[in-house]
Amino acid sequence: MHIIGLTGGIGSGKSTVAFIFSLLDIPCYSSDDAAKYLMNNNPIIIQKIKNLFGEESYIKGELNRKYIANIVFHDKTKLNQLNGIVHPEVGHHFNEWLQHQKSKFVLKESALLFDTLKNQKVDKIISIIAPPDIRIQRVLSRQNISKEEVLKRIEAQHSNDFLIKNSDILIHNYPPHFLIPQVLDIYKQISAE
Repeated sequence: MHIIGLTGGIGSGKSTVAFIFSLLDIPCYSSDDAAKYLMNNNPIIIQKIKNLFGEESYIKGELNRKYIANIVFHDKTKLNQLNGIVHPEVGHHFNEWLQHQKSKFVLKESALLFDTLKNQKVDKIISIIAPPDIRIQRVLSRQNISKEEVLKRIEAQHSNDFLIKNSDILIHNYPPHFLIPQVLDIYKQISAE
């Protein structure tokens, strides 16, 4: 079974592309969703996060995402420490999930795919790219955060240039490109391998 990494920056369209693949019966693992789940349900991760960020990192048993984001997107060391807590556990969770899959290939969706390759190898990397102004508008339309916060998150992630140089396959998710035909072509290509 091939493991295909799917990545791109915030607002690039990772979830949309993963959804299209899921309509083609390709199992899609969302590392971001798994991380959110584990940060709220894994007692070891919860304690480590509290040790790193203080008791205020959780409110009524739920991760205080706004508090944590405000710290990590202004302090790269804290971001790396948080990733060091969460990424290995997401890798274990993915491996357990993988044992139950039966298709020819699966997608592992992760905004931080390139940062986690030492923990989880993939056979190919698909990166979704879009201009920053389009990504900013997408995020502002769906999340209650400021433009400055979106820009901080974009700056903390790999650039489009990095993704272009380091990916096996690119998806252009902005006009005049159409998303579904690109996904169908990739699906056919990988299915034929």
